[in-house]
Amino acid sequence: MIGTPNTGMAVFVAELVKAANGSAKMTEDEARRLLGRAYVTIVEAREQLSTHRDQPTASTAISLASATGLVGALSDQDVRALLLDAAEMIRTMKILLDREADT
Repeated sequence: MIGTPNTGMAVFVAELVKAANGSAKMTEDEARRLLGRAYVTIVEAREQLSTHRDQPTASTAISLASATGLVGALSDQDVRALLLDAAEMIRTMKILLDREADT
């Protein structure tokens, strides 16, 4: 079975949700790596979309970029919230990219 070009995004969303559910067990380096990957994924997906004036996307990306340097100062709940926000944003962007691919 051949997946859509954005199948990797769905896998990454699942990885983010799984990490968020176990955020208390996550090391700072793991959290920093995931948040960094989420930032890059959002920025790249935003560039692929034909209309990328979505301000919530930009603010989420900025929050993630800022958080990667502050992971050690964040609570487990803050890290969890950031991971879930990133998962939601990437899931939404995947839907938009898939929709564009179908047209």
